[in-house]
Amino acid sequence: MNNSDLATRSSALLHDENGVMEIAPAEVAAYRGNGFIWLHIEVAGRNGRPELPDYVPPLAAHALFAGETRPRCDEIDDAVLINLRGNALEPTLDSDRLVSIRVWVEGKRVTSVTRSPLAALGKVEEAMRGGKLSDGGDFVAALAQAISTKLDPEVAELGDRLDDCEAKLEASDIYALRRLIAGLRSQAIALRRFVVPERDALASMAQLPFAWISKEDRMHLREAADRFARMAEELEAVRERAALLHEQLTDLRAEIIDRRSLVIAVIAFIFLPLTFLTGLLGMNVAGIPFAQEDWAFWGVVGFCLVIALAVLGWFTVRRWLED
Repeated sequence: MNNSDLATRSSALLHDENGVMEIAPAEVAAYRGNGFIWLHIEVAGRNGRPELPDYVPPLAAHALFAGETRPRCDEIDDAVLINLRGNALEPTLDSDRLVSIRVWVEGKRVTSVTRSPLAALGKVEEAMRGGKLSDGGDFVAALAQAISTKLDPEVAELGDRLDDCEAKLEASDIYALRRLIAGLRSQAIALRRFVVPERDALASMAQLPFAWISKEDRMHLREAADRFARMAEELEAVRERAALLHEQLTDLRAEIIDRRSLVIAVIAFIFLPLTFLTGLLGMNVAGIPFAQEDWAFWGVVGFCLVIALAVLGWFTVRRWLED
């Protein structure tokens, strides 16, 4: 869309009997026709707040430029203030996984504000330029469909990656797998934080008694809400499965440590009497039995082997070496 100044990027599209055309954002407030207008403002930075047309009430204007938002839907007179979250067009430095779009919706006017480019807006703009949007209900339904379509594969990918982790549970590096699972769980929690209220916001808007929300719009809004509900369930399942896998990895690591400790203990127990014997016979004092005999060294070696085999046999009989 077109640039209007250095602080923000704004544009306006008009759909009337003559088709779809771009108009200057400054002309939006003065328009008195029966066409549908979409004014979009992208704020550059956290502190920017450009002027909005007079038809946007102060309460709504404050909400459109709020620093932090969560998905919501509020009815204000004969209009709707709705905040949604979706995938960013490009990676951002924001800690939140999803970027927000705040929309003031009237029957024939829509004013949207974003702080980062939203990936789903391309589909909405394409629908607008194609003449498929003729009122606020069409716009929100198209926006909800576009956001859910973009987000759904990302949620499904989390589940697929967790399936791969389950398949590699016995064969992979435990420590690397734990880090991967912890990352997937963190992503699922971050996404679910916005997906659940987004479902509620769309479901609430589908129930509003406005004439400009058509039956088809309500159907699309409910469909998008159902998709977000399914994504919320999938994210909750990913979170629970990741927690369970993390516990299994912790148990597996403890089992591996126990096995290694057992091996070390067995080896130490075998060599304990041998160390005592060799230490006793290695004293540099007179009177060591058979010290002058030619077979003495190999005799001591053989005796040590007998003791080692006896201890090992005792461990085997007691089944201490079994997994």
